[in-house]
Amino acid sequence: MPSPADAPVPFLDLRAPYRELQSDIDAALSRVASNGRFVLGKDLERFEESFALSMGARFAVGVGSGLDALRLALEAHGVTQGDEVVVPTHTFIATWLAVSALGATVVPVDPSEGSFVVDSTAIEAALTSRTRAIVPVHLYGHPVDLEPILALAEKAKIPVVADAAQAHGARYRSHQLGGFGTAAWSFYPGKNLGAFGDGGAVTTNDQSIADRIRSLRNYGSSAKYVHEVIGSNSRLDDIQAAVLAVKLGKLEEWNRRRSAIAATYLDGLADTDLRLPSTPEWAQPVWHLFVVRSDRRDDLQNHLAQDGVEALIHYPVPPHLQGAYDALSWKGGAFPIAERLATEVLSLPIGPHVSQQQAIRVVDSIRTFFTSH
Repeated sequence: MPSPADAPVPFLDLRAPYRELQSDIDAALSRVASNGRFVLGKDLERFEESFALSMGARFAVGVGSGLDALRLALEAHGVTQGDEVVVPTHTFIATWLAVSALGATVVPVDPSEGSFVVDSTAIEAALTSRTRAIVPVHLYGHPVDLEPILALAEKAKIPVVADAAQAHGARYRSHQLGGFGTAAWSFYPGKNLGAFGDGGAVTTNDQSIADRIRSLRNYGSSAKYVHEVIGSNSRLDDIQAAVLAVKLGKLEEWNRRRSAIAATYLDGLADTDLRLPSTPEWAQPVWHLFVVRSDRRDDLQNHLAQDGVEALIHYPVPPHLQGAYDALSWKGGAFPIAERLATEVLSLPIGPHVSQQQAIRVVDSIRTFFTSH
């Protein structure tokens, strides 16, 4: 039998959160099953209120997925066919798909050099008379510098719809991200706040936007059998809302645990050849992912795998080079920073249930790689 020090280190254990909260989650599931309100019920209403408050917003609207959250938020702001929407080149493809689903055109922007996220300078250069929205992504749990982006948007009279799918609980200049414009969130099981399946939400301080999304998620209806607009079916069900409400009570603590693991990595890997993530003074990240960069990324990943450490790549192919966007005819070299990141990024195990012992084992394995290669 291997000792705990030699046991494999998984990238993510989705069973651990349930084990920690099993009695509370089981009670919540039993309550929903007993009351029989599975769609647009009181558990969803309570969670929406709690989530909005926790994220610093007036309103939250639960929907079927993070992709739907972004799509419906853009649609509620009037984005439609032929409009342009500024998006990052280094992100999960869902950011782009939400724009494309509305018939709008993605206008890609590379992240700033040495960063994973976009800045206002690059966004400003991409704005045209056809731009109808800006979608910054708080990637890996790190906030984007929002103030200059919001200033650009105000001048251009267009909305900022942030993709906050990986940033539950992150703060920008000491404020929760839900207090800035409109934000789309994902509750995919692996997120900092994860459901038992797909789910998402939109937060906003604008009641008219919240009301529009409530209609759009429910067949374009604000009253039963009365359909004012062409909507869709994208409702966060009460079972997921009940589970999320339990987990929401642990989010702050779980984010602190993530930060402790990140600190172990930052300290233990500081003098290696890895390029480590940095945090501006105005940001309080929640370390959804701990992403390093290396010119020898593939060799390092293989070394870790052989040592029983699971590390993943987010993301190996930029959206502009995916087959889904062949029709737009972007070639290699079109967005060099995103393309370089795709060959260098590696995500180390992190989460509220990664132990300090496991984190030290990851550090030791990486240090061994650099001293022996």
